[in-house]
Amino acid sequence: MNTVELIKKKRDGQPFSTDEINFVVKQYTNSHIPDYQFSALLMAIFLKGMNPTETATLTYSMLNSGKIINLDFIKGYKVDKHSTGGVGDKTSLIIAPIVASAGVYVPMISGRGLGHTGGTLDKLESIPGFSTNLSLSKAKKVLNKCGTVLIGQTKEIAPADKLIYSLRDVTATVESIPLITASIMSKKLAEGIDGLVLDIKTGNGAFIKSYSDSINLTNSLINTAKSFDKEVIAFITDMNQPLGNYIGNWLEVYESILVLQGKIKNDLYALSIKLAGAMIYLGKKAESIYEGEKVAKQKIENGEAYKKFLEIVELQGGNVNYINNPDIYPKPKFVKKVRSVKRGFINEMNTYQIGMASLELGAGRLTKEDKIDPKAGIILYRKIGDYVKNGDIICELHSDYKTKIKSSERMIIDSIKFSIAKPTLQKLIKKIIR
Repeated sequence: MNTVELIKKKRDGQPFSTDEINFVVKQYTNSHIPDYQFSALLMAIFLKGMNPTETATLTYSMLNSGKIINLDFIKGYKVDKHSTGGVGDKTSLIIAPIVASAGVYVPMISGRGLGHTGGTLDKLESIPGFSTNLSLSKAKKVLNKCGTVLIGQTKEIAPADKLIYSLRDVTATVESIPLITASIMSKKLAEGIDGLVLDIKTGNGAFIKSYSDSINLTNSLINTAKSFDKEVIAFITDMNQPLGNYIGNWLEVYESILVLQGKIKNDLYALSIKLAGAMIYLGKKAESIYEGEKVAKQKIENGEAYKKFLEIVELQGGNVNYINNPDIYPKPKFVKKVRSVKRGFINEMNTYQIGMASLELGAGRLTKEDKIDPKAGIILYRKIGDYVKNGDIICELHSDYKTKIKSSERMIIDSIKFSIAKPTLQKLIKKIIR
């Protein structure tokens, strides 16, 4: 087959055959198609789409580019959660220890930052010594011992997705529903799970911004999971403002610690409880999602969830001193408080712009080669619905680069709109699809 002809075919809106999809996935995985050609193919898919048969075939092909983990030796239900990504979304760090402490196994394969959003692996690796690059045999031992493991893709797990994932990040092709579906499901199906909870973000800070497209993505993911006989519960959740109050890798670990210790109960806490409750239910440790939520709350209140987080960090090589004493973590060279230049109620936040401001500070990647500064990020003191006066502190910027502080400050100020009347707050959870 000819790669150029296949690019033309998809550019012109024609569907690929099973053989053609298997060909391009295999050839790219084996380095026989260069990045520049596969980038063109990704853009063609982004613009012209894929039908359900193509999407399912792409998922199967990416899944079978590597190994499918066999967890039959673990006697218990295995359940994972996947979020489509958002600004400040660090629920995985909170959910995994909660659910594991409830007796459900959580084999979690996560990704790195994509576009304006952070990645679970980057957040975990901001903990000194924490390794997400475990071999499959080591990952199985950690999972069996403490009930959860948080790793990235190994060379054996969906290697095609690992390559395509990083290329999508820097070619503006992240938001494609077929590509998102194949990427998510190839990783999740490789984990050997029994059930899956989906957190599909919608709004101006999500990859899928419109509600109707979020429903379409949810249905695409559920249909793919069902073809593998997996139980799924999906939540459509709001991403019209950052989740929680901390954005940036170590800052998000810090906020997760506070939630697990029961010190804060904000929107991040509320969503984490909902998602954990659904996972506990799918793991047969509760009779309903509501009962699962009660178990999740109890695990935070009695300290078992935080204790489980410490166990995870220790087993994966992290230094627990930084978890128990986060104030000893290295500080950024520059900290700038951003003050409001207007008064009124915060009516709207351009969450995408806030995410890009975080990247500008050093918390994410603009190219594949960029290195992340784990200290960089934003602390939000005000969110939608809050009243602010001229001069009130809206947020705090952290970076090692003084020049980046100034440009990020302008991005933050431009991202916020005010109103005289207090706005009606949008629901955090818009819909649950069983």
